[in-house]
Amino acid sequence: MRVEIWSDIACPWCYVGKARFEKALEAFPHRDQVEVVHRSFELDPGRAKGDVQPVLAMLTKKYGMSEAQAQAGEENLGAQAAAEGLDYRTRDRDHGNTFDLHRLLHFAKEQGRQDELIQILYRANFAEERSLFTEGDERLVALAVEAGLNADAARAVLADPAAYADEVRADEREAAELGANGVPFFVLDRAYGVSGAQPAEVFAQALTRAWGDRSPLKLIDDGGAQACGPDGCEVPQR
Repeated sequence: MRVEIWSDIACPWCYVGKARFEKALEAFPHRDQVEVVHRSFELDPGRAKGDVQPVLAMLTKKYGMSEAQAQAGEENLGAQAAAEGLDYRTRDRDHGNTFDLHRLLHFAKEQGRQDELIQILYRANFAEERSLFTEGDERLVALAVEAGLNADAARAVLADPAAYADEVRADEREAAELGANGVPFFVLDRAYGVSGAQPAEVFAQALTRAWGDRSPLKLIDDGGAQACGPDGCEVPQR
């Protein structure tokens, strides 16, 4: 079974939702037969690469709330994260463009290190004091190396704006086609969707239902078609 997760590194509920999903997956009897793929979704696709601002300033401007309301929301998110065993800085974080992060995640997917990298990027964005957006590409290269990727290869990806850009855009188009207008968004075997950072129990139910509803391939065969197999090919008879 395949589970696809549309998310953004700048999304705190994606950070929390990933932990809740993984808690459900860990207890799932068929977890070894579940493939997890992370898909790209930008919450702020129009933001310029160098446009970085404090999270509280972004929240007050985007949602029209007071700074006190924005800070209260951050404190609530911190508590939610802590309940899942996650570190979360509720103050002095910043917000920026995540397109390069998504490009790097597609590169990591090719190398079989996507899940490792996305968790490291989440940690860097939500738990560490250093900014993910203001220290340039070398900061991202160091995080890629921590995830097991080659430094020169990661540097080359970041230096080429076209590298994996089509893959990111394809993910985003697909999200729109599936009706996902927010993240996290989980798609199980292209049959079931789960929106938001649901409790682990909800993810457990979704995994069980999607697994149980898988139907075997229905073969349409009138018995008269020729085919090839391990023992050779059928010889047409007159």
